[in-house]
Amino acid sequence: MTRRGHRERHHVGRLGWLRATVLGANDGLLSTASLMIGVASASTGRSPILIAGFAGLIAGAMSMAAGEYVSVSSQRDSEAADLKREAAELREDPKAELAELTGIYVQRGLEPDLAAQVARQLMDKDPLEAHARDELGLSDETAARPLQAAFASAAAFALGAAAPLAVAFVAPQNPIAVIIAAISLGVLAILGAAGARAGGAPMRAAVLRVTFWGAVAMAVTAGVGRFFGTVI
Repeated sequence: MTRRGHRERHHVGRLGWLRATVLGANDGLLSTASLMIGVASASTGRSPILIAGFAGLIAGAMSMAAGEYVSVSSQRDSEAADLKREAAELREDPKAELAELTGIYVQRGLEPDLAAQVARQLMDKDPLEAHARDELGLSDETAARPLQAAFASAAAFALGAAAPLAVAFVAPQNPIAVIIAAISLGVLAILGAAGARAGGAPMRAAVLRVTFWGAVAMAVTAGVGRFFGTVI
C-alpha cells in the first residue's frame, strides 16, 4: 500500500501579486465609480460621465503601475543591500555568523548542540541562503518583484474601472448615479470576498470593510458633485 505524499497549500507565495491585484481592482472600481457618480451628480449628460470614467481608468492604471513599480523596487533594493551586507559578513567572519545562526535556532527551541549541528550543515550547503531565510526573513516566495506588481496593479485597476464604465453605457440616464453605485458596491463585495478567499482570510470581514468604505467614498463624491453642480 503506497502512501501519497503530503501536500500543503500555503498562501504566502501569493502575497506579492495578490496584494497588488486586490488593491488595484478595488481602487480601480471605487475611484472610477466615485468619479463618475460625482460627475453624474453635477451634470445631466451621459458624455461627461463616460469621458470622466475613461480618463480615470487610463490615468489610474498608469499611476498604479508607476507607484507599485517604484515602491516594490525600493523594497527589492533594500533586500539586495541586506543580502550584500550579509555576504560580506560571511566572508569576513564566518565563525561569528555560524554562532549567530546557532543562536537563532536555540531561540526557536533547539538544544545548543543540535542547533550548532543544524547551523553548520546549512552553512556548508549555502550560507547566504541560510542567513537570508532565518536571519533576514527573505525567501523566493516573498521576494520583491517590481514588474510583476506593476503589471498586476495596472491590469487589475483597468479591470475594476471597466465595471462602472460598462454600467454607464447601458444604464438609463435618470437614475444613472444610483445604478452605478449599486452595481459597483456589489462588485466590490465580490472582489473583497475573492481576495479574502485567495489569501485564506475571513471573507465576511473583508466584504463588510470594502463595501462600507466604498459607500462612504461614493456618498462623499456625490455630495461634492451635487454641491458644485448647484453652484455652477
